[in-house]
Amino acid sequence: MHRRQFLVASGLGFAGMQFGSPVPAAPKEKTVPAQKRAKSTILFFLCGGSSHIDMWDLKPDAPSDYRGLFQPIATTAPGVRISEHLPMTAKQGHHLALINSVAGTVNTNDHHAGYYHNLTGHVPDQTFVTRGNNRTPLPGDWPYMGSVVASRRPTHPNLPNAITLPHMPSRAPYTRPGQFAARLGVEHDPMYIHGTSEEPLKLRGPALSLEGDVTADRLTERMSLLKELDSTRRHFDGFPNVAAMNQNQERALSLLLSSQSTSAFDLKQEKPATIERYGKTINGMSLLVARRLVEAEVPFITVFWKGDLNKLGKKCKSAGSWDTHGNNFKCLETNLLPEFDRAYSALIEDLADRGLIDETLVMITSEMGRKPKIGDPRSGGIAGAGRDHWTHCLTDVLAGGGIQGGQTYGASDRYGEYPLDKPVKPADVTHTVYHAMGINDLTAYDKLGRPYELLENSKPLTELF
Repeated sequence: MHRRQFLVASGLGFAGMQFGSPVPAAPKEKTVPAQKRAKSTILFFLCGGSSHIDMWDLKPDAPSDYRGLFQPIATTAPGVRISEHLPMTAKQGHHLALINSVAGTVNTNDHHAGYYHNLTGHVPDQTFVTRGNNRTPLPGDWPYMGSVVASRRPTHPNLPNAITLPHMPSRAPYTRPGQFAARLGVEHDPMYIHGTSEEPLKLRGPALSLEGDVTADRLTERMSLLKELDSTRRHFDGFPNVAAMNQNQERALSLLLSSQSTSAFDLKQEKPATIERYGKTINGMSLLVARRLVEAEVPFITVFWKGDLNKLGKKCKSAGSWDTHGNNFKCLETNLLPEFDRAYSALIEDLADRGLIDETLVMITSEMGRKPKIGDPRSGGIAGAGRDHWTHCLTDVLAGGGIQGGQTYGASDRYGEYPLDKPVKPADVTHTVYHAMGINDLTAYDKLGRPYELLENSKPLTELF
């Protein structure tokens, strides 16, 4: 095996080592006796900024230049109403808790800062203003919520504790901040599983198979030789990056030698009817793999919505995802909402049918909502029928994991512009994820062994449970 393949198999590589250094182990977790903790979390992140006012928090009584073209419909939960273009999701309304009052304001009103705020729970610092799109991940960033969960769970015997699919947002060199372990240490970074729209059933971990004439026995022999060579430079092991490299080599070897590492991603084991229910798209198949990873007891799985630039870029004035600067309503009705509705409703239904919903938290969020007033100057104003960025109010959706379904928490104002009742911050939602997973001690330690809190000035939304 080439050394590069070992590093790629870990999902990290040398490039990931800039995001942090190993830190002392955190104290053992305490669980809340009154609440059974969730075993896994699936975070479904709608890249681009999904329109809260057209999906979850419709305003049929607002003026026409705000309310848009869609009407709300009833769900299986009394009083919970969502978009008419989410009919299959409406049938799962009794599982859903809509948080319509998330105040996610960021100082730039842009994607980079929105990602960071909603993935870490921390307010973006001034560097997001000064560097703009050049503000890529930094070693001192606050850690991704998935990495925090991964760090507080016992090491999975065959797979990483945090797995992200089907891509890493966004295209280099403009990688979005907030999706890495950062100051928590690269050993808690997620492993990335990649897929394409052209071959949605082929979701594969990087180099999760042996190539050429390399057998498992020969690979083990080579690892033994590598360990002997490493012993001659043992004095380097005190350096954090070398220690992290050794850990990642061990993880790479485990992944390559374990059949369970690849079986979780093998969709050929699924019934054709199940594949059709999720929808044979890269996002649908990613959610199906996420369910399989829940069954494999992986603690945190992230699905970043993968857009189609060729299909939707020009039509929606976007990069092909939920960033509907133009033609907002046609893009949602024809393309985005049908695919989302099928895949997401299938996941909730599937988890419930398999008896996994109570021990699996499913969260939907995005880096922002969309501006309630229709018309983005960048796409022709009102005539362009787009919605601009809007970080001041968005909706997060939680299901399973001890959440009491069939409820709406908080409310926005009559235009959907700002939280009105029970305003919450992304930090509170992040804290709620930790609470659902039974993570109550959020103390971590820096490289000098000094304690600090991973998430201050926040509280879990315990009313949801």
